[in-house]
Amino acid sequence: MTPAPRRKTAPPAVDGASAAPASPPTPRLAAIDGGAVASEVIPALDGLIHERARLAIVSALATGDAQSHTELRDLLGLTDGNLSVHARKLEEAGYIACAKEFAGRTPRTTYRLTAAGRRAFERYLAHLEQLVAAARRR
Repeated sequence: MTPAPRRKTAPPAVDGASAAPASPPTPRLAAIDGGAVASEVIPALDGLIHERARLAIVSALATGDAQSHTELRDLLGLTDGNLSVHARKLEEAGYIACAKEFAGRTPRTTYRLTAAGRRAFERYLAHLEQLVAAARRR
């Protein structure tokens, strides 16, 4: 009979302190360029959009035109499954709308950017511009 494998456990907390690491403080622009006002906090990037494939999807749809699944897949070089998973996350967040219809017996999926998605993308771009400006002031 083989013994069950041992599980690694975190070391016990010392002096009643939590074993979980504390989250780092929110960075300030002063930490980037050395001269910004200390109260100017860097806003967090929208993690949902920041992922490479989702950023590509939102950027492609930001032109204002709805695009089919096939068009987006070919434009972005994604697989069908990869595009579907990332599009579903964006749809759940309300950033894109997905319309499914049939052309004869062939299913057709079309994606478009919603108003909320456009606002989120504009906030994301503004944040990047803020970071670039701070880096250039260095």
